[in-house]
Amino acid sequence: MPKIFFITTAIDYTNSPPHIGHAYEKVLADVIARYHRLKGEKVFFLTGVDQHGQKVQQSAAKAGTPPSEFVKEITQKFIDLWKKLGVRYDEWAETTSDRHKKVVQGILQRLFDAGQIYKDKQAGYYSVRQEQFLTDKERGPDGQFGPEWGEVEFREEENYYFKLSQHKEWLLRYLEERKDAVIPDFRQTELRNAVGRLSGDLCISRPKSRLDWGIELPFDKNFVTYVWFDALTNYISFAGYDPGLSTLKSQPSTFRDKWPALQIIGKDILVPAHGIYWLIMLHAIGFLDEQMPQLLVHGWWNLGGAKMSKSAGNIIDPFVLVDKYGADALRYYLMSDIATGKDADFSEERLTERYNTDLANSLGNLLNRTLNMVHRYHDGALEVGDEEAVFERNGSYASLVEFRNDFVIAWTRAYPIKMDIFATDFGLYETLHVARSGDFLIDIASPWELAKDRTQCERLNSLLYHVVESLRIIAILISPVLPRAAHGIFDQLNWRMDLSGKDERFALVDAEWGRLPHGHVVGKPVPLFPRIEAD
Repeated sequence: MPKIFFITTAIDYTNSPPHIGHAYEKVLADVIARYHRLKGEKVFFLTGVDQHGQKVQQSAAKAGTPPSEFVKEITQKFIDLWKKLGVRYDEWAETTSDRHKKVVQGILQRLFDAGQIYKDKQAGYYSVRQEQFLTDKERGPDGQFGPEWGEVEFREEENYYFKLSQHKEWLLRYLEERKDAVIPDFRQTELRNAVGRLSGDLCISRPKSRLDWGIELPFDKNFVTYVWFDALTNYISFAGYDPGLSTLKSQPSTFRDKWPALQIIGKDILVPAHGIYWLIMLHAIGFLDEQMPQLLVHGWWNLGGAKMSKSAGNIIDPFVLVDKYGADALRYYLMSDIATGKDADFSEERLTERYNTDLANSLGNLLNRTLNMVHRYHDGALEVGDEEAVFERNGSYASLVEFRNDFVIAWTRAYPIKMDIFATDFGLYETLHVARSGDFLIDIASPWELAKDRTQCERLNSLLYHVVESLRIIAILISPVLPRAAHGIFDQLNWRMDLSGKDERFALVDAEWGRLPHGHVVGKPVPLFPRIEAD
């Protein structure tokens, strides 16, 4: 079977409802998944929710509901948001499922049988927020534990430990040899430095006496597994991994055809969870270096330069934004106004500005005015005219060949280069530049003047064909980010109507000049991006 492009995101923690950071991560993953489908690849997109842990148990108790009911309600909020935002995933992970529990317990038993897990007593300071014991390395210069650890208390208890430090040298070597293990590269440097400071092993259990909302250890019913050891395993448990088979070669083809995955995570969970715990867990159960997932690490959306947080009261609710501006406006803003891997400041004013400038005034205006002219001058039918037409106005000129070569073909070639390295902001820039060029061409050529002169008929025909054909290509290229709008453009172009509403309607191989036939009749224009007026 051909290799499947497997993309997964960090599963969302069901201790609180979704915020704008969740929305950004899922839309980014959805755009990457849609782009690979656009390339003709088979895609498996996994996302879901992490439902276990001490904080969930505490929040449920505070709400006066059982943890199972508490997480069910919040899980539905995530599902509802992804539907509103048009996020199309292939598998949904819930860590309370029996399927997942079987894989987690199978891996724990294998590691225990192999001597990788042992029991020991520990006394020390414990972060309730991060659900882990802290060492002196976590103290600040003043000797105190910083606010990032939340409430810290002294605890003494017996637990099970995973021999994390035993794999330190392997992880350092792996990160040295594979230069693209983490994207962007400065995050890989950050991870390598963190691994260099690694000491001690990982506590992977919690006694049921204080936490019973978790997966029970298969070798000791008095303990449940640590939430990270549980949550991280979802990346393979919902992809068909069988913990009873020791090598990847012996795994069922349904898993082998997908793995390894591209995993999209936030910068706050690279160290230590995904970059250290997860990679070492995989190595310990027999995954080879070439079978390690690639980690794409994104930044945060801040507000006024400060990190958004529930405690600070500056959380942006994505439900409110979708209801107010629509999914396309929010998807476009999230993908165009941040460089993947870096932080950005969220601005509602900027959202409306980008939407009005790039979509309403540029692309939407180009579609509307062009289709109106095709109907006004040719009853909606396209005709191929003078390919060598040159238009002059106030000393400037533009030829149709120049437009086609420099703006359409060149820019569409640049598009996959940017998208292949996850630079969705640049991919959008390349695409919208074609729209801006089309508007510029119309202004120079003045088709309303050409229509008055019968000798200019061929020039007018060719001009209209070139702009409409560029709109067809634009629709293909924006479809990963703006699927609804892409369908809207194709509908108005009266193109591939047999696949209306289906993702199969778009293919990157069709972003080739000249697919619209002579005599093709386009539809009537309908405003696709109505301007957002200021409150």
